[in-house]
Amino acid sequence: MSDRSNGTPGNSGAVATADDRPDDLAHADPGLPPHRPRLSDTQPRAAKRNERQVSLLFVVSIVGTLLFFFGYFFIRLDNTVATLRLQNLLLGLGTAFAMFGIGIGIVHWAKTLMPDHEWVEERHEIRPESDRRDAERIVTGILSESGIGRRPLIRNTLIGAGALAVLPAIAIFRDLGPLPGNALRRTMWDRGVRLSRDPDGTPIRAADVTIGSVFHVIPEGLNEAEDKLEQKAKAVVLLMRLEPADLNPSPGRENWAYEGIVAYSKICTHVGCPVALYEQRTHHLLCPCHQSTFDVTQECKVIFGPAAHPLPQLPIMVDDQGYLVAQSDFLDPVGPSFWERG
Repeated sequence: MSDRSNGTPGNSGAVATADDRPDDLAHADPGLPPHRPRLSDTQPRAAKRNERQVSLLFVVSIVGTLLFFFGYFFIRLDNTVATLRLQNLLLGLGTAFAMFGIGIGIVHWAKTLMPDHEWVEERHEIRPESDRRDAERIVTGILSESGIGRRPLIRNTLIGAGALAVLPAIAIFRDLGPLPGNALRRTMWDRGVRLSRDPDGTPIRAADVTIGSVFHVIPEGLNEAEDKLEQKAKAVVLLMRLEPADLNPSPGRENWAYEGIVAYSKICTHVGCPVALYEQRTHHLLCPCHQSTFDVTQECKVIFGPAAHPLPQLPIMVDDQGYLVAQSDFLDPVGPSFWERG
């Protein structure tokens, strides 16, 4: 009787199991592809060439950082467009080369010189008393695989590139200057400072402000200030005249206006855009950036849009010559409300 009649498969259709295989085949790794060695794995000259290429990329990073510093410290701005463009070009190219060189260098190092074959390590229980030794062995293995210990050219250029790469950020932070302290809360407005037209600085008489008119206002003397732009960014004001009966001052602010003339900061409390649109019929001020809307009859309360706070009001009065003057500085912080209001 044949093997087939007994239920035993014949040679033509037999499938070997792991138990039927020889020991070397039964324990072969079935999941990992065969490793194909690279030129740098078999040829020392190729490995040396790749090492020089990685080091060259790190040197490119160093040169980029030095280029950034040259543009930052040695290109003196003289208020010309050409000089500004040159500095921006050097800063941009320097930053790009610094980041490109160190990034591509590390990638090229990993691709050509670090071990690229895969292996499987069986999971094993880590005993508490051996944790430190295991960690040391892992770190030692990583350093050995990277080849940083036996490749001083790569190691030294990487250290130089890494040390210099962070310096441009430190240099840029230097330009932020000292902490502002109370500088953001203070403007040029003070008791007795006249309200003057922007930009010519002509003082404004109360009689010049008619119902429905709007004046863009700066403190008198601002045009002569050394930090004119910085001071104007905080102190610029919108001046309007309404019927006194239309105003609804809160307790303590009854004398902040003069015969219906009110003054409010022009800087939106959302992100600092100029509030420059006044709708006479509704007495609304509109910020064109994000459509925040303020009601002048309600002390510039926000009635629409993302602004979170009313526009700060400048208390005003009239001096002996009939000119509008400030009673004090703003009592609320000017500008966006995110920095602020403690």
